Amino acid sequence: MGKKFLGFGFLILVALSSCAEKDTTFLITEEKVGKLDKISLVRDLELIYEGDSIVKDTFQSQFGSQAKKIMVYEKGGKHLVTLTPSDDSIPTIQNVRVIDKRFETVQGIGLNSTFKDILDTFTIKKITTTLNNVVVFVKESDVYFTIAKDELPANLRFSTSNIEAVQIPDDAKIKYLSMGWHL
Repeated sequence: MGKKFLGFGFLILVALSSCAEKDTTFLITEEKVGKLDKISLVRDLELIYEGDSIVKDTFQSQFGSQAKKIMVYEKGGKHLVTLTPSDDSIPTIQNVRVIDKRFETVQGIGLNSTFKDILDTFTIKKITTTLNNVVVFVKESDVYFTIAKDELPANLRFSTSNIEAVQIPDDAKIKYLSMGWHL
């Protein structure tokens, strides 16, 4: 009787632990980036990040206009994300730039990932070349990735022409990971 009870108790413990919610503090989905929801309003940021620090662009707010960038810092000072609000009459978050390396997509892609990880996980929709970076957009998500031109072969680092996926080394590191909502 005692062994049956222990076995039954163990099964209940396993079942309860598998039902426990996963920690989504640093999870990126199509609808959320950590605590932030796709439909979150800028005015609610103080509630969403209660216990964290929010720093707004003070230059903009001194002139009465909306902040262009809002930085969120974890208690203790670690920079988590930088937010860009929409210009709507009731502003939401238009863009989230992930700064903290603990954030990862559902597929496990984060700032510690490489271009090969992106290729193995997503289908490339478009690559845009900027002065210092290449920006990789994918078909399956509103997440996009920035790779510094320093990660490219020397002959492409100063190129202003379009760079294709085959020209980006597999081991190129992700500089920025961003989520573009309401773009």
